[in-house]
Order: sequence, then C-alpha cells, then structure tokens
Amino acid sequence: MDFLPEALELYIENHTKPEPEVLKKLNRETHAHVLMPQMLSGHLQGRFLKMLTTMIQPKQVLEIGTFTGYSALCIAEGLQDGGTIHTIDINEELLNMVQKYIKESGAEKKVKTYTGNALEIIPKMNHVFDMVFIDADKKNYVNYYNMVFDKVRKGGYIIADNVLWSGKVVEKSAKPDEDTKSIMAYNDKVMNDPRVENVLVPIRDGLMIARKRV
Repeated sequence: MDFLPEALELYIENHTKPEPEVLKKLNRETHAHVLMPQMLSGHLQGRFLKMLTTMIQPKQVLEIGTFTGYSALCIAEGLQDGGTIHTIDINEELLNMVQKYIKESGAEKKVKTYTGNALEIIPKMNHVFDMVFIDADKKNYVNYYNMVFDKVRKGGYIIADNVLWSGKVVEKSAKPDEDTKSIMAYNDKVMNDPRVENVLVPIRDGLMIARKRV
C-alpha cells in the first residue's frame, strides 16, 4: 500500500508533526504482538485523520472497524468538547488492548467501544453522526454506506479507508478477488451517488471522503 518512493515517504513523515507518545507505544505494540499490523493507520494517516477531524469539529463520530484503537484515538483528538466516537469491532480478543490505550491516552470520556457485528449494532444506534469512518471487512463497505447514510447529518462526512486496495483497483485481471471487487463497487457507488460530493485522496492505501449534500 506504499505507492511513493521510500525516500519521499520518509520526507513526508519527517515533515508531518509526530504522533503522541501513547500512539507511538500503541503502534509498536501492534506491530510486535498483533497479526496483520499493517491494518493500523500509522503516523501519516493518523495525523491526517486528526487534522481532518479538527477541521470538521464533529460531536458524534461512528467508526466501523476499531482494530487496536489507533485511528479512534486520532479522531478523538479532534472532537468537539463533549464529543464521542463510537467504535465497533467484531474481534473481542483485541478489546483489552484497545481499552488499555484509551485509558492511557485519557480518552475514556471520548471513546465508546462496541464489540460485535456492525451490521447488527448500527441499526440500534439512535445518534445523528457528523462523521463516519469505515475501515472494516471490505465485502460490506457498500452495506455499511447504505446503512449509515440516513444517520449522517446534512453536511456530514463518510470516509472509507483502503479504497485503492494496494493498487488492485486498476490491475487488469480476468478474475479480481472478492475484496477487490467490493472496493471497486464501493468507489463506483460513491462516485455515482448524487447525494454526495467526494474526493479520493491517495494517502497511504487511499481514503474516499464523501460529504453528504442532501
């Protein structure tokens, strides 16, 4: 998912404000002890999410896909005073680690965790969200988008990660894998939805940022 030359990536990292120490620690522990650590947002994307959230100033945020909690903590930094990020993950084995770093970062009042199937949890939520961040199983990206759309306020944002899928979205293949097809379907869905304006940002593995117009 790294598309730029290593030297340029390093230059970009060196000219982006560093992540807080607690996130550095979480980053290290994720890479040392958790399978597929590349799923973690990391320094550059994390700071981008924090900056984006600070600009949007959301009160209520929904995150679909917590993993080890790195992106949730980045988003929490940019919330309005009294704001909450509701983050859902199906993997209960990571919950203790997530809660440990929520506490260590001092974000207990900002981050609310949910464990289970997001497709079952989201319909039970009665919040109006200012921002939604989708970073979970790719096969359900379109389902998540459809499910959250009416829960997002006018002018709110739906952001999806991994929309370049390591470049597979432009590879010529007679039989693309199911995840690639799902990501491509999601990108086409957002691009052709007149209810939003959108931009695909080529940061890390790609972020599709959609702003609800109606």
